[in-house]
Amino acid sequence: MKHIQNTGLAIFLVGLLTFTSLIFIGKYEVTPEILNNLIDSKGIKSELFIDNMKNNVVGKEFTNPFSLSSKIISSLETANETHKQNSEWDKVIWDKPHSFSYEIAKLSGSGIVKEHKWLFWWLTFGLGILGALMYIIPNVIVKGPPGIKNNRVWFNAATNRGWIGWFVFIFLVGFYLLLYFRPDYIVNWTYIVDPISKNISGNLASQWFLYGFLYCVVMTVMAVRMYIKYRHNKYQILRTTSVLFFQIVFAFLIPEILVRFEKPWYDFKNAFPLDYDFFYSWNLDQLIASGGLGLFILIWGIVLTLVIVPIMVYFFGKRWYCSWVCGCGGLAETLGDPYRQLSDKSLKAWKLERWLVHSVLAFALVMTGFTLYAYFSGADAVLGIKTQTIQDIYGFLIGSIFAGVIGTGFYPIFGNRVWCRFGCPLAAYLGIVQRFKSRFRITTNGGQCISCGNCSTYCEQGIDVRAYAQKGENIVRASCVGCGICSAVCPRGVLKLENGPEKGRINPTEILLGNDVDLMDLVNNK
Repeated sequence: MKHIQNTGLAIFLVGLLTFTSLIFIGKYEVTPEILNNLIDSKGIKSELFIDNMKNNVVGKEFTNPFSLSSKIISSLETANETHKQNSEWDKVIWDKPHSFSYEIAKLSGSGIVKEHKWLFWWLTFGLGILGALMYIIPNVIVKGPPGIKNNRVWFNAATNRGWIGWFVFIFLVGFYLLLYFRPDYIVNWTYIVDPISKNISGNLASQWFLYGFLYCVVMTVMAVRMYIKYRHNKYQILRTTSVLFFQIVFAFLIPEILVRFEKPWYDFKNAFPLDYDFFYSWNLDQLIASGGLGLFILIWGIVLTLVIVPIMVYFFGKRWYCSWVCGCGGLAETLGDPYRQLSDKSLKAWKLERWLVHSVLAFALVMTGFTLYAYFSGADAVLGIKTQTIQDIYGFLIGSIFAGVIGTGFYPIFGNRVWCRFGCPLAAYLGIVQRFKSRFRITTNGGQCISCGNCSTYCEQGIDVRAYAQKGENIVRASCVGCGICSAVCPRGVLKLENGPEKGRINPTEILLGNDVDLMDLVNNK
Protein backbone atom coordinates (compact mmCIF):
# COMPACT_ATOMS: atom_id res chain seq x y z
CA MET A 1 0.00 0.00 0.00
CA LYS A 2 2.77 2.42 0.95
CA HIS A 3 4.59 1.67 -2.30
CA ILE A 4 1.46 2.47 -4.32
CA GLN A 5 0.99 5.72 -2.41
CA ASN A 6 4.57 6.84 -2.96
CA THR A 7 4.33 6.02 -6.66
CA GLY A 8 1.06 7.92 -6.91
CA LEU A 9 2.55 10.93 -5.15
CA ALA A 10 5.51 10.92 -7.55
CA ILE A 11 3.19 10.73 -10.59
CA PHE A 12 1.02 13.54 -9.22
CA LEU A 13 4.04 15.78 -8.62
CA VAL A 14 5.27 15.17 -12.18
CA GLY A 15 1.88 16.24 -13.54
CA LEU A 16 1.81 19.28 -11.25
CA LEU A 17 5.33 20.36 -12.19
CA THR A 18 4.55 19.90 -15.89
CA PHE A 19 1.38 21.97 -15.50
CA THR A 20 3.27 24.75 -13.69
CA SER A 21 6.16 24.78 -16.18
CA LEU A 22 3.80 25.44 -19.11
CA ILE A 23 3.64 29.08 -17.99
CA PHE A 24 7.26 29.60 -19.02
CA ILE A 25 7.33 28.00 -22.48
CA GLY A 26 5.91 28.76 -25.92
CA LYS A 27 6.23 31.32 -28.67
CA TYR A 28 4.05 34.35 -29.38
CA GLU A 29 3.92 36.52 -32.48
CA VAL A 30 1.24 39.11 -33.19
CA THR A 31 0.67 39.33 -36.93
CA PRO A 32 -0.93 42.29 -38.75
CA GLU A 33 -3.98 40.10 -39.36
CA ILE A 34 -4.44 39.48 -35.62
CA LEU A 35 -4.14 43.21 -34.88
CA ASN A 36 -6.62 44.13 -37.64
CA ASN A 37 -9.16 41.56 -36.44
CA LEU A 38 -8.83 42.90 -32.90
CA ILE A 39 -9.38 46.48 -34.10
CA ASP A 40 -12.50 45.47 -36.01
CA SER A 41 -14.01 43.27 -33.30
CA LYS A 42 -13.56 45.85 -30.54
CA GLY A 43 -14.12 48.95 -32.63
CA ILE A 44 -10.79 50.48 -31.55
CA LYS A 45 -10.44 54.10 -32.68
CA SER A 46 -7.10 54.91 -31.09
CA GLU A 47 -4.51 55.42 -33.78
CA LEU A 48 -1.91 55.98 -31.09
CA PHE A 49 -2.50 52.50 -29.68
CA ILE A 50 -2.37 50.97 -33.17
CA ASP A 51 0.94 52.72 -33.90
CA ASN A 52 2.38 51.63 -30.57
CA MET A 53 1.41 48.03 -31.27
CA LYS A 54 2.92 48.13 -34.76
CA ASN A 55 6.17 49.57 -33.44
CA ASN A 56 6.58 47.46 -30.30
CA VAL A 57 4.64 44.21 -30.79
CA VAL A 58 3.56 43.29 -34.33
CA GLY A 59 6.02 41.08 -36.21
CA LYS A 60 8.21 40.45 -33.17
CA GLU A 61 8.64 37.00 -31.62
CA PHE A 62 8.28 36.59 -27.85
CA THR A 63 9.47 33.47 -26.02
CA ASN A 64 7.22 33.87 -22.99
CA PRO A 65 3.88 35.51 -22.16
CA PHE A 66 5.42 37.93 -19.65
CA SER A 67 7.36 40.02 -22.16
CA LEU A 68 4.46 40.01 -24.64
CA SER A 69 2.03 41.14 -21.94
CA SER A 70 4.39 43.90 -20.84
CA LYS A 71 4.58 45.34 -24.34
CA ILE A 72 0.82 45.12 -24.99
CA ILE A 73 -0.14 46.72 -21.68
CA SER A 74 2.49 49.44 -22.10
CA SER A 75 1.04 50.30 -25.54
CA LEU A 76 -2.49 50.28 -24.13
CA GLU A 77 -1.81 52.39 -21.04
CA THR A 78 0.31 54.94 -22.91
CA ALA A 79 -2.45 55.49 -25.47
CA ASN A 80 -5.22 55.61 -22.84
CA GLU A 81 -3.36 58.11 -20.69
CA THR A 82 -2.89 60.46 -23.67
CA HIS A 83 -6.53 60.20 -24.73
CA LYS A 84 -7.78 60.85 -21.19
CA GLN A 85 -5.59 63.95 -20.90
CA ASN A 86 -7.00 65.22 -24.20
CA SER A 87 -10.58 64.25 -23.21
CA GLU A 88 -10.78 61.93 -26.22
CA TRP A 89 -13.02 59.53 -24.38
CA ASP A 90 -14.26 57.74 -27.51
CA LYS A 91 -10.70 56.59 -28.19
CA VAL A 92 -10.07 55.17 -24.71
CA ILE A 93 -9.93 51.36 -24.54
CA TRP A 94 -11.81 50.46 -21.36
CA ASP A 95 -10.98 46.74 -21.25
CA LYS A 96 -9.04 45.49 -18.26
CA PRO A 97 -5.37 45.51 -19.36
CA HIS A 98 -4.49 41.88 -18.63
CA SER A 99 -7.80 40.57 -20.00
CA PHE A 100 -7.15 42.59 -23.16
CA SER A 101 -3.61 41.18 -23.31
CA TYR A 102 -4.98 37.65 -22.81
CA GLU A 103 -7.15 37.90 -25.93
CA ILE A 104 -4.15 38.86 -28.04
CA ALA A 105 -1.85 36.26 -26.47
CA LYS A 106 -4.44 33.52 -27.02
CA LEU A 107 -4.55 34.25 -30.75
CA SER A 108 -0.82 34.83 -31.22
CA GLY A 109 0.54 31.80 -29.37
CA SER A 110 2.33 28.92 -31.06
CA GLY A 111 4.78 26.20 -30.11
CA ILE A 112 4.77 22.68 -28.73
CA VAL A 113 1.83 23.07 -26.30
CA LYS A 114 -0.57 24.53 -28.84
CA GLU A 115 0.47 21.94 -31.44
CA HIS A 116 0.11 18.95 -29.08
CA LYS A 117 -2.81 19.84 -26.84
CA TRP A 118 -3.97 16.30 -26.01
CA LEU A 119 -0.43 15.15 -25.24
CA PHE A 120 -0.01 17.91 -22.68
CA TRP A 121 -3.49 17.25 -21.31
CA TRP A 122 -2.37 13.73 -20.43
CA LEU A 123 0.97 14.98 -19.07
CA THR A 124 -0.83 17.41 -16.76
CA PHE A 125 -4.45 16.53 -16.00
CA GLY A 126 -3.99 12.84 -16.82
CA LEU A 127 -0.97 12.29 -14.58
CA GLY A 128 -2.48 14.50 -11.88
CA ILE A 129 -5.71 12.48 -11.76
CA LEU A 130 -3.92 9.10 -11.86
CA GLY A 131 -1.38 10.06 -9.22
CA ALA A 132 -3.99 11.58 -6.91
CA LEU A 133 -6.18 8.46 -7.04
CA MET A 134 -3.20 6.16 -6.42
CA TYR A 135 -2.31 8.23 -3.37
CA ILE A 136 -5.85 8.72 -2.04
CA ILE A 137 -7.39 5.27 -2.35
CA PRO A 138 -4.91 3.28 -0.21
CA ASN A 139 -4.80 6.13 2.31
CA VAL A 140 -8.54 6.11 3.05
CA ILE A 141 -9.18 2.37 2.85
CA VAL A 142 -8.80 1.40 6.49
CA LYS A 143 -9.24 -2.13 7.79
CA GLY A 144 -11.29 -2.66 10.90
CA PRO A 145 -14.85 -1.97 12.05
CA PRO A 146 -17.10 0.46 10.10
CA GLY A 147 -16.68 4.11 10.89
CA ILE A 148 -14.92 7.29 9.90
CA LYS A 149 -11.20 7.23 10.61
CA ASN A 150 -9.29 10.44 11.29
CA ASN A 151 -6.26 8.77 12.81
CA ARG A 152 -3.05 10.80 12.99
CA VAL A 153 -4.65 13.83 11.31
CA TRP A 154 -2.73 16.13 13.65
CA PHE A 155 0.56 14.34 12.89
CA ASN A 156 0.33 14.81 9.12
CA ALA A 157 2.23 17.76 7.62
CA ALA A 158 -0.55 18.17 5.06
CA THR A 159 -3.38 18.51 7.58
CA ASN A 160 -1.83 20.19 10.62
CA ARG A 161 -0.46 23.36 9.00
CA GLY A 162 2.86 21.64 8.34
CA TRP A 163 5.21 22.33 5.43
CA ILE A 164 3.00 20.44 2.97
CA GLY A 165 -0.02 22.49 4.05
CA TRP A 166 1.91 25.72 3.55
CA PHE A 167 3.09 24.54 0.14
CA VAL A 168 -0.50 23.81 -0.93
CA PHE A 169 -1.55 27.20 0.47
CA ILE A 170 1.10 29.03 -1.59
CA PHE A 171 0.24 27.08 -4.74
CA LEU A 172 -3.52 27.66 -4.44
CA VAL A 173 -3.13 31.38 -3.70
CA GLY A 174 -0.72 31.73 -6.62
CA PHE A 175 -3.12 29.92 -8.94
CA TYR A 176 -6.03 32.19 -8.02
CA LEU A 177 -3.93 35.34 -8.38
CA LEU A 178 -2.97 34.28 -11.91
CA LEU A 179 -6.52 33.25 -12.77
CA TYR A 180 -8.16 36.50 -11.65
CA PHE A 181 -5.48 39.09 -12.30
CA ARG A 182 -2.94 37.70 -14.82
CA PRO A 183 -4.86 35.47 -17.26
CA ASP A 184 -2.44 36.42 -20.07
CA TYR A 185 0.29 34.51 -18.22
CA ILE A 186 -1.62 31.20 -18.31
CA VAL A 187 -2.53 31.01 -22.00
CA ASN A 188 -0.77 27.64 -22.33
CA TRP A 189 -3.04 26.22 -19.62
CA THR A 190 -6.07 27.17 -21.68
CA TYR A 191 -4.63 25.56 -24.83
CA ILE A 192 -4.69 22.08 -23.26
CA VAL A 193 -8.45 22.28 -22.63
CA ASP A 194 -9.29 23.85 -26.01
CA PRO A 195 -10.45 20.52 -27.52
CA ILE A 196 -12.85 19.95 -24.62
CA SER A 197 -14.19 23.50 -24.82
CA LYS A 198 -14.70 23.21 -28.59
CA ASN A 199 -16.71 20.01 -28.16
CA ILE A 200 -18.96 21.49 -25.48
CA SER A 201 -19.40 25.20 -26.26
CA GLY A 202 -17.98 25.42 -29.77
CA ASN A 203 -15.43 28.03 -28.64
CA LEU A 204 -11.79 28.05 -27.64
CA ALA A 205 -11.23 27.82 -23.90
CA SER A 206 -11.06 30.96 -21.78
CA GLN A 207 -9.42 31.09 -18.37
CA TRP A 208 -12.91 30.64 -16.90
CA PHE A 209 -13.54 27.46 -18.88
CA LEU A 210 -10.18 26.20 -17.64
CA TYR A 211 -11.22 27.00 -14.08
CA GLY A 212 -14.63 25.37 -14.44
CA PHE A 213 -13.11 22.21 -15.90
CA LEU A 214 -10.37 22.07 -13.26
CA TYR A 215 -13.00 22.67 -10.56
CA CYS A 216 -15.02 19.67 -11.74
CA VAL A 217 -11.95 17.45 -12.03
CA VAL A 218 -10.75 18.29 -8.51
CA MET A 219 -14.22 17.78 -7.03
CA THR A 220 -14.60 14.43 -8.81
CA VAL A 221 -11.22 13.09 -7.65
CA MET A 222 -11.79 14.24 -4.07
CA ALA A 223 -15.35 12.87 -4.19
CA VAL A 224 -13.80 9.42 -4.67
CA ARG A 225 -12.00 10.01 -1.39
CA MET A 226 -15.29 11.04 0.23
CA TYR A 227 -17.07 7.93 -1.06
CA ILE A 228 -14.43 5.66 0.44
CA LYS A 229 -13.92 7.49 3.71
CA TYR A 230 -17.64 7.95 4.43
CA ARG A 231 -18.78 4.70 2.76
CA HIS A 232 -20.68 3.60 5.88
CA ASN A 233 -22.69 6.84 6.06
CA LYS A 234 -25.56 7.10 3.55
CA TYR A 235 -26.12 10.80 4.27
CA GLN A 236 -22.55 11.67 3.28
CA ILE A 237 -22.71 9.52 0.15
CA LEU A 238 -25.91 11.22 -1.02
CA ARG A 239 -24.63 14.68 -0.12
CA THR A 240 -21.38 14.16 -2.04
CA THR A 241 -23.27 12.84 -5.06
CA SER A 242 -25.60 15.85 -4.98
CA VAL A 243 -22.93 18.56 -4.91
CA LEU A 244 -20.98 16.73 -7.61
CA PHE A 245 -24.05 16.52 -9.85
CA PHE A 246 -25.00 20.17 -9.43
CA GLN A 247 -21.44 21.34 -10.07
CA ILE A 248 -20.80 19.28 -13.19
CA VAL A 249 -24.26 19.55 -14.77
CA PHE A 250 -25.68 22.90 -13.63
CA ALA A 251 -22.56 24.98 -13.06
CA PHE A 252 -20.42 23.65 -15.91
CA LEU A 253 -22.13 21.69 -18.72
CA ILE A 254 -25.48 23.50 -19.05
CA PRO A 255 -24.00 27.03 -19.13
CA GLU A 256 -21.41 26.00 -21.74
CA ILE A 257 -24.05 24.26 -23.88
CA LEU A 258 -26.19 27.42 -23.70
CA VAL A 259 -23.25 29.36 -25.15
CA ARG A 260 -23.04 26.86 -28.01
CA PHE A 261 -26.60 27.82 -28.97
CA GLU A 262 -25.77 31.53 -28.62
CA LYS A 263 -27.71 31.90 -25.38
CA PRO A 264 -26.59 33.66 -22.19
CA TRP A 265 -24.14 31.76 -19.98
CA TYR A 266 -26.07 31.09 -16.78
CA ASP A 267 -25.78 28.81 -13.75
CA PHE A 268 -29.41 28.05 -12.80
CA LYS A 269 -28.50 27.08 -9.23
CA ASN A 270 -26.55 30.27 -8.48
CA ALA A 271 -28.76 32.54 -6.35
CA PHE A 272 -28.38 36.25 -5.63
CA PRO A 273 -26.53 37.70 -3.71
CA LEU A 274 -23.89 35.01 -4.29
CA ASP A 275 -24.48 35.79 -7.96
CA TYR A 276 -23.77 39.44 -7.15
CA ASP A 277 -23.67 40.73 -10.74
CA PHE A 278 -27.10 39.35 -11.63
CA PHE A 279 -28.65 42.85 -11.55
CA TYR A 280 -25.76 44.62 -13.29
CA SER A 281 -26.89 46.61 -16.32
CA TRP A 282 -24.86 44.54 -18.79
CA ASN A 283 -26.46 41.32 -17.52
CA LEU A 284 -29.99 42.73 -17.52
CA ASP A 285 -29.51 44.06 -21.06
CA GLN A 286 -28.15 40.71 -22.22
CA LEU A 287 -31.05 38.77 -20.68
CA ILE A 288 -33.70 41.10 -22.07
CA ALA A 289 -32.10 40.94 -25.53
CA SER A 290 -32.06 37.13 -25.43
CA GLY A 291 -35.81 36.78 -25.78
CA GLY A 292 -37.86 34.12 -24.02
CA LEU A 293 -34.97 32.26 -22.38
CA GLY A 294 -33.43 35.48 -21.11
CA LEU A 295 -36.77 36.56 -19.62
CA PHE A 296 -37.15 33.14 -17.98
CA ILE A 297 -33.66 33.40 -16.46
CA LEU A 298 -34.47 36.86 -15.13
CA ILE A 299 -37.73 35.70 -13.51
CA TRP A 300 -36.14 32.47 -12.26
CA GLY A 301 -33.28 34.37 -10.60
CA ILE A 302 -35.70 36.64 -8.73
CA VAL A 303 -38.05 33.81 -7.71
CA LEU A 304 -35.11 31.62 -6.61
CA THR A 305 -33.84 34.33 -4.26
CA LEU A 306 -37.09 35.68 -2.87
CA VAL A 307 -39.33 32.61 -2.82
CA ILE A 308 -37.56 29.28 -3.26
CA VAL A 309 -34.60 29.98 -0.97
CA PRO A 310 -36.60 31.00 2.15
CA ILE A 311 -39.16 28.20 1.65
CA MET A 312 -36.46 25.56 1.30
CA VAL A 313 -34.58 26.93 4.31
CA TYR A 314 -37.77 26.83 6.36
CA PHE A 315 -38.29 23.13 5.67
CA PHE A 316 -34.70 21.87 5.38
CA GLY A 317 -32.38 24.55 6.76
CA LYS A 318 -29.55 26.15 4.83
CA ARG A 319 -28.04 22.70 4.33
CA TRP A 320 -30.23 22.17 1.24
CA TYR A 321 -28.11 24.76 -0.56
CA CYS A 322 -24.78 25.06 1.27
CA SER A 323 -24.17 21.31 1.58
CA TRP A 324 -26.20 19.80 -1.26
CA VAL A 325 -26.20 22.30 -4.15
CA CYS A 326 -23.63 25.10 -3.88
CA GLY A 327 -20.42 24.79 -5.88
CA CYS A 328 -18.41 26.68 -3.27
CA GLY A 329 -19.72 24.33 -0.61
CA GLY A 330 -19.07 21.37 -2.89
CA LEU A 331 -15.40 22.25 -3.28
CA ALA A 332 -15.14 22.88 0.47
CA GLU A 333 -16.65 19.46 1.22
CA THR A 334 -14.44 17.53 -1.22
CA LEU A 335 -11.10 19.29 -1.67
CA GLY A 336 -11.44 20.95 1.72
CA ASP A 337 -12.50 17.91 3.77
CA PRO A 338 -8.94 17.07 4.94
CA TYR A 339 -8.70 20.56 6.47
CA ARG A 340 -12.04 20.84 8.31
CA GLN A 341 -10.39 20.40 11.73
CA LEU A 342 -8.41 23.63 11.18
CA SER A 343 -11.49 25.89 11.45
CA ASP A 344 -11.12 28.34 14.33
CA LYS A 345 -13.53 27.51 17.18
CA SER A 346 -12.72 30.53 19.36
CA LEU A 347 -15.27 33.07 20.56
CA LYS A 348 -13.21 35.79 18.85
CA ALA A 349 -13.59 34.03 15.49
CA TRP A 350 -17.34 33.66 16.02
CA LYS A 351 -17.73 37.39 16.72
CA LEU A 352 -15.61 38.29 13.67
CA GLU A 353 -17.66 35.89 11.57
CA ARG A 354 -20.99 37.48 12.51
CA TRP A 355 -19.82 41.03 11.84
CA LEU A 356 -17.95 40.25 8.64
CA VAL A 357 -20.43 38.01 6.83
CA HIS A 358 -23.39 40.29 7.58
CA SER A 359 -21.36 43.34 6.52
CA VAL A 360 -20.71 41.66 3.16
CA LEU A 361 -24.45 40.97 2.81
CA ALA A 362 -25.26 44.61 3.60
CA PHE A 363 -22.61 45.75 1.11
CA ALA A 364 -24.11 43.52 -1.60
CA LEU A 365 -27.65 44.79 -0.96
CA VAL A 366 -26.61 48.45 -0.97
CA MET A 367 -24.61 47.95 -4.15
CA THR A 368 -27.56 46.23 -5.83
CA GLY A 369 -29.90 49.03 -4.74
CA PHE A 370 -27.55 51.60 -6.26
CA THR A 371 -27.24 49.50 -9.42
CA LEU A 372 -30.98 49.13 -9.96
CA TYR A 373 -31.59 52.82 -9.27
CA ALA A 374 -28.93 53.76 -11.81
CA TYR A 375 -30.31 51.27 -14.34
CA PHE A 376 -33.89 52.56 -14.25
CA SER A 377 -33.08 56.24 -13.75
CA GLY A 378 -30.21 56.45 -16.21
CA ALA A 379 -27.97 58.09 -13.61
CA ASP A 380 -24.36 56.96 -13.21
CA ALA A 381 -24.13 57.95 -9.52
CA VAL A 382 -26.25 57.73 -6.37
CA LEU A 383 -25.65 60.10 -3.44
CA GLY A 384 -22.52 61.27 -5.22
CA ILE A 385 -21.12 57.72 -5.42
CA LYS A 386 -20.55 56.26 -8.88
CA THR A 387 -22.32 52.94 -9.32
CA GLN A 388 -19.47 51.54 -11.39
CA THR A 389 -17.00 52.37 -8.62
CA ILE A 390 -18.90 50.46 -5.94
CA GLN A 391 -19.34 47.52 -8.33
CA ASP A 392 -15.60 47.46 -9.04
CA ILE A 393 -14.77 47.59 -5.33
CA TYR A 394 -17.13 44.71 -4.54
CA GLY A 395 -15.93 42.64 -7.51
CA PHE A 396 -12.29 43.08 -6.52
CA LEU A 397 -12.49 42.72 -2.74
CA ILE A 398 -15.34 40.21 -2.42
CA GLY A 399 -15.77 38.51 -5.79
CA SER A 400 -12.06 37.97 -6.45
CA ILE A 401 -9.93 38.32 -3.30
CA PHE A 402 -12.36 36.95 -0.70
CA ALA A 403 -14.29 34.36 -2.72
CA GLY A 404 -11.31 33.14 -4.74
CA VAL A 405 -7.87 33.85 -3.33
CA ILE A 406 -8.80 33.67 0.36
CA GLY A 407 -11.89 31.47 0.12
CA THR A 408 -10.10 28.50 -1.43
CA GLY A 409 -6.42 29.30 -1.10
CA PHE A 410 -6.63 29.44 2.68
CA TYR A 411 -8.10 25.90 3.08
CA PRO A 412 -4.83 24.33 4.33
CA ILE A 413 -4.30 27.04 6.96
CA PHE A 414 -7.70 28.24 8.21
CA GLY A 415 -10.02 25.36 7.32
CA ASN A 416 -12.31 24.61 4.41
CA ARG A 417 -15.18 27.04 4.98
CA VAL A 418 -13.40 30.39 5.22
CA TRP A 419 -15.54 31.93 2.47
CA CYS A 420 -18.77 30.33 3.70
CA ARG A 421 -18.19 31.48 7.29
CA PHE A 422 -16.82 34.96 6.81
CA GLY A 423 -17.63 36.22 3.32
CA CYS A 424 -20.56 34.60 1.50
CA PRO A 425 -23.56 37.00 1.40
CA LEU A 426 -25.93 34.18 0.41
CA ALA A 427 -24.80 32.15 3.45
CA ALA A 428 -25.59 35.18 5.62
CA TYR A 429 -29.07 35.46 4.07
CA LEU A 430 -29.74 31.73 4.48
CA GLY A 431 -28.42 31.86 8.04
CA ILE A 432 -30.78 34.63 9.08
CA VAL A 433 -33.75 32.63 7.84
CA GLN A 434 -32.45 29.42 9.45
CA ARG A 435 -31.84 31.07 12.81
CA PHE A 436 -35.32 32.57 13.17
CA LYS A 437 -37.67 30.66 10.84
CA SER A 438 -36.67 27.09 10.07
CA ARG A 439 -37.63 23.57 11.08
CA PHE A 440 -34.04 22.35 10.86
CA ARG A 441 -31.90 21.74 13.93
CA ILE A 442 -29.41 19.25 15.32
CA THR A 443 -30.91 17.51 18.33
CA THR A 444 -28.72 16.15 21.11
CA ASN A 445 -28.87 13.50 23.77
CA GLY A 446 -26.71 14.95 26.52
CA GLY A 447 -26.93 11.87 28.71
CA GLN A 448 -24.94 9.87 26.16
CA CYS A 449 -22.18 12.48 25.55
CA ILE A 450 -18.71 11.37 26.71
CA SER A 451 -17.07 14.75 25.87
CA CYS A 452 -14.64 13.22 23.35
CA GLY A 453 -14.73 16.47 21.36
CA ASN A 454 -14.86 14.86 17.91
CA CYS A 455 -17.94 16.89 16.95
CA SER A 456 -16.32 20.26 17.75
CA THR A 457 -12.96 19.29 16.25
CA TYR A 458 -14.41 18.42 12.87
CA CYS A 459 -17.04 21.16 12.66
CA GLU A 460 -15.99 23.15 9.60
CA GLN A 461 -18.12 26.12 10.68
CA GLY A 462 -16.25 26.62 13.95
CA ILE A 463 -19.22 25.70 16.18
CA ASP A 464 -18.44 24.26 19.62
CA VAL A 465 -20.88 21.40 19.17
CA ARG A 466 -19.72 19.62 22.32
CA ALA A 467 -20.88 22.52 24.49
CA TYR A 468 -24.43 22.02 23.18
CA ALA A 469 -24.24 18.23 23.41
CA GLN A 470 -23.10 18.25 27.03
CA LYS A 471 -26.12 20.33 28.00
CA GLY A 472 -28.55 18.43 25.79
CA GLU A 473 -29.42 21.58 23.82
CA ASN A 474 -30.70 21.64 20.26
CA ILE A 475 -28.19 23.28 17.95
CA VAL A 476 -29.90 26.12 16.09
CA ARG A 477 -27.12 28.25 14.65
CA ALA A 478 -27.19 30.59 11.67
CA SER A 479 -23.79 29.35 10.51
CA CYS A 480 -24.55 25.60 10.60
CA VAL A 481 -24.59 24.17 7.06
CA GLY A 482 -25.91 20.76 8.12
CA CYS A 483 -22.95 18.85 6.71
CA GLY A 484 -23.64 16.15 9.30
CA ILE A 485 -19.99 15.38 10.03
CA CYS A 486 -20.49 16.07 13.75
CA SER A 487 -23.13 13.36 13.81
CA ALA A 488 -21.01 11.03 11.67
CA VAL A 489 -17.92 11.20 13.91
CA CYS A 490 -19.83 10.93 17.19
CA PRO A 491 -19.05 7.49 18.72
CA ARG A 492 -22.22 7.50 20.85
CA GLY A 493 -24.92 8.65 18.45
CA VAL A 494 -25.57 11.79 20.49
CA LEU A 495 -26.26 14.11 17.52
CA LYS A 496 -29.04 13.87 14.95
CA LEU A 497 -30.02 16.15 12.05
CA GLU A 498 -33.77 16.75 12.05
CA ASN A 499 -36.50 18.75 10.34
CA GLY A 500 -39.30 19.00 12.90
CA PRO A 501 -42.01 21.40 14.03
CA GLU A 502 -40.85 24.92 14.79
CA LYS A 503 -42.11 24.80 18.36
CA GLY A 504 -39.60 22.07 19.12
CA ARG A 505 -36.71 24.50 18.69
CA ILE A 506 -36.75 25.69 22.33
CA ASN A 507 -33.62 24.68 24.20
CA PRO A 508 -34.49 21.87 26.63
CA THR A 509 -32.05 23.33 29.16
CA GLU A 510 -34.50 26.19 29.75
CA ILE A 511 -37.30 23.71 30.39
CA LEU A 512 -35.16 21.64 32.75
CA LEU A 513 -34.14 24.71 34.73
CA GLY A 514 -37.78 25.73 34.96
CA ASN A 515 -38.77 22.31 36.28
CA ASP A 516 -36.01 22.43 38.90
CA VAL A 517 -37.29 25.78 40.17
CA ASP A 518 -40.87 24.48 40.38
CA LEU A 519 -39.69 21.42 42.31
CA MET A 520 -37.79 23.54 44.84
CA ASP A 521 -40.87 25.69 45.37
CA LEU A 522 -42.90 22.59 46.16
CA VAL A 523 -40.29 21.35 48.68
CA ASN A 524 -40.12 24.73 50.41
CA ASN A 525 -43.90 24.96 50.69
CA LYS A 526 -44.06 21.60 52.38
